[in-house]
Amino acid sequence: MTNIIPVNLAVEDLLSEAVLRGMLKQSGRPYAVGACFSSRGFGYLKKKLEGFNHASKGTPFLVLTDLDQSECAPILIKEWLPYPQEKNLLFRVAVKAVEAWVLADRQAAAGFLSVPETQIPLTPDEIDNPKRFLINLAAKSRKKEVRESIVPPIKSSAAIGPDYNGKLTEFVQGSWRVKEAMKNSPSLKKAFQAILSFSPRYPKDR
Repeated sequence: MTNIIPVNLAVEDLLSEAVLRGMLKQSGRPYAVGACFSSRGFGYLKKKLEGFNHASKGTPFLVLTDLDQSECAPILIKEWLPYPQEKNLLFRVAVKAVEAWVLADRQAAAGFLSVPETQIPLTPDEIDNPKRFLINLAAKSRKKEVRESIVPPIKSSAAIGPDYNGKLTEFVQGSWRVKEAMKNSPSLKKAFQAILSFSPRYPKDR
């Protein structure tokens, strides 16, 4: 019988949660997600990371944050983890945001957004603001539902559309392919490889 790999998640938002769940499922490994700490932004993650690190001694934690405007992932990780990292803490950084990982499956993303594939860069990790880029793409969509869900209404102060996370989660759950996406995103490839190779270690194993 295959040994189940329990794991708790900690993410910035619902889209990041959907992407991690998709990665775990598509890994083909027997991950079983327990708790998920989400929708509270990077500030919450940074504040709670030490606690997640400690708690991972009992149950592994997979934490995902966006690089945003930080210089690079190693510097962000060093800043957030100034203490020893537990073996069961998987801490990954999406460059520069999880939306870049979503766009990295260029064929599927173009079909979902109903825009030409050529409008999606070959190197999405290099997009300066992936969320804004994705919203701008959605604004050109031939699908009214995509535009109304993802793009903020005119004259609205909202940064995203009314069903931004819901619509993109629908895409991730139904069409997004991590093995295609990681061909175009080095940060996604590293994160997925970590998921593929991870083996929990507990006190008795050390």
